[in-house]
Order: sequence, then C-alpha cells, then structure tokens
Amino acid sequence: MVQHIVMWKFKEGTEARAEEFLKGLEGLYGQIDCIRSLSVHRSAVKDSQYDAVLLSEFDSLEDVERYKNDPRHLAVAAICKEIRTVRSAIDIEK
Repeated sequence: MVQHIVMWKFKEGTEARAEEFLKGLEGLYGQIDCIRSLSVHRSAVKDSQYDAVLLSEFDSLEDVERYKNDPRHLAVAAICKEIRTVRSAIDIEK
C-alpha cells in the first residue's frame, strides 16, 4: 500500500479555479481504477503554509505512476499548474 500525499498553496485571487481543481481531483475517485482511496481537504487556518491537501492510497508505486500519467489526472493537474505557488508531495510505502 502506498499513501500519495500532495499539498498546495494557491495564488491569491484564484479561489474559483482552486475550487474547480479540488473538485476535479475528487471526481477522479471511481474513474481511475487504481485509486484505492482519495480525499481532498482545505486548511482550516487562513494563513496556513498550504491551502489544501490530497490524501490518496494506491496498491503500489506503479499504480501511483499510472494515476499521475492518466489523461484525466493530467487535465485536472493542468489547472493546478496555473494557480499554485507551492506544491509538495510524498509517497509513503506502508
């Protein structure tokens, strides 16, 4: 099992696009079959170092790569690239 965790800080003034991006990510669950679990959360603190986090699980690192390269994920990720200032990610094998 692999936990894939990603955190973002978004540019000011991009709240609507950020919401579109986060909803798009949530919509990938059930569409990309290698995703075992997926949840998206917003920071509860306004001036947090990060604005949102993705918590997801996969069976293997190969499945994480399949997810990352899936055209549906790439389309959603393109939104993020326009609006993020910071992105941090980690994959944890359990």
